[in-house]
Amino acid sequence: MNTVKRAFFIACCCFAFNIISAQVGINTILPKSTLDVNGNLSVKVVNLNGSAVATPIDDGIYISLNPLANDQVFNLPNPTTYPGRTYILRNINNTNTAALTTSAGLLFPKGSTTGSAIIYMYQNNNRTIFVMSDGFNWTYFN
Repeated sequence: MNTVKRAFFIACCCFAFNIISAQVGINTILPKSTLDVNGNLSVKVVNLNGSAVATPIDDGIYISLNPLANDQVFNLPNPTTYPGRTYILRNINNTNTAALTTSAGLLFPKGSTTGSAIIYMYQNNNRTIFVMSDGFNWTYFN
């Protein structure tokens, strides 16, 4: 009987440890989410210059797009490969338009059921956007 009690106790301890360790807190002792950050958050910033061929977006979180000519293409990765991936994109060029595409799926504006294969980022129109993969397409917020 002691062996059964000991095994039950060990099993309960392991179960309790799994519940406790399922949440990570940074600068907090009682995290309330899977990741709970009590403080500032810094993300990787990347600068991309346009080129004659589509420039891939594959690194960073905050990305400054600099098209060196009008309608230079910046290409998001396949959304099915990176579900949940997010980017903050900003066209930093005051003269040239950046064309945003994706290697698969479509780009949907928030709250819309109509997607497109390309969106244009220029002064007073989608100058800065937030994009998120839903595992099939990209949704963008401006």
